[in-house]
Amino acid sequence: MTVQIYVGNLPFSATEGDLRSAFEKFGAVSSAKIVTDRDTGRAKGFGFVEMADQAAAEKAISSLDGADMGGRNIKVNIARPKK
Repeated sequence: MTVQIYVGNLPFSATEGDLRSAFEKFGAVSSAKIVTDRDTGRAKGFGFVEMADQAAAEKAISSLDGADMGGRNIKVNIARPKK
């Protein structure tokens, strides 16, 4: 079972590779996705990371929440399912 993590306040220059490498320091990353605008293709400033290990995900969240990425303090927490 994978843990879905929400990452907000990303710099618009961030890539999925940047996201993956930030989280891989804490454990295996199943996927890293930056959400883009369907019409313009521009990043919306947030994304999601999936990690296979619950403990690694919790360590990544506590370590990266508020961390600086590209000059912005990112928000990191467990993703809540869409209502």
